[in-house]
Amino acid sequence: MNRPRLRFLCGVLVAVAVLGGAACATTRASSPDGPAFVGSSATTAAPSVGATAAAPSVGATAAPRASTVPGAARAGTRAGTRARVVDHGPRTGNKVALTFDADMTDGMLASLRAGRVKSYANLRILDLLEREEVAATFFLTGKWVQRYPDVTRRIAGNPRFELANHTYGHAAFTGDCYDLPSLPVDELAGDVAKTFEVIKPYGGRQTRYFRFPGLCHDAATLDALAPLGVTVVDGDVVSGDPFATAWKPLVRAVLDHVRPGSVVIMHVTEANAAMTDEALPHILEGLRERGLKPAPLSEVLG
Repeated sequence: MNRPRLRFLCGVLVAVAVLGGAACATTRASSPDGPAFVGSSATTAAPSVGATAAAPSVGATAAPRASTVPGAARAGTRAGTRARVVDHGPRTGNKVALTFDADMTDGMLASLRAGRVKSYANLRILDLLEREEVAATFFLTGKWVQRYPDVTRRIAGNPRFELANHTYGHAAFTGDCYDLPSLPVDELAGDVAKTFEVIKPYGGRQTRYFRFPGLCHDAATLDALAPLGVTVVDGDVVSGDPFATAWKPLVRAVLDHVRPGSVVIMHVTEANAAMTDEALPHILEGLRERGLKPAPLSEVLG
């Protein structure tokens, strides 16, 4: 299921290498009027929002053993079927989902240890969301959670925030994925299962949502996720915040494309998305002017 992606969102790939393989959000060319669920078979059935889903055990590869996820385990695909791919929710009502990726590669960790960057956790974003009581969903890598346990605890403790899975070390599982570090597809299920286990102790509103680094996936990777019962969330509005040098283009990228049911992709990784916190107040203001309200991802897709 190779789906063409728009490359303009990555900025300069040299910057990725300089910052140690830092992430770059991408998206595929798709019609905003297309179906909300893409790439699932006609027989695949997803449980309703709020249904309890099983969490896989650490280190599993082919068919991870299930265990219970604390909190609200939301929006999985039925285990054993190809992972469903979601771009946006229904185009009715006024809800939109603000999602923030928390990337962390070994290269990014090395940059932190060497003092080349100060932080990959943008606390100003959390301050603003909390102050204005805005709902959001955070796609966390396991290594980011382990690097920032206090920040993860803060996210999990906010009832307006949901937690989702973004792999353990932000590796790609397909070829040609923006110079990201790569792992073979047969390690995907174990990687994602391990990340759920890393996130699980923090509680909060945990979900069965998963986002591929770089949004790079194909039929083989979706099949590999089948034992885990996850729903893959891409998104239909990409801010382009990685390596941005000005905030105004980010605001325009979001507000020019956002619609009811939209899933907006941003980053909470301060060092490689330095303009996001400056753009966010203007994005929130623009959403209010359009009568749109941020809501948890499970509500927007539900």
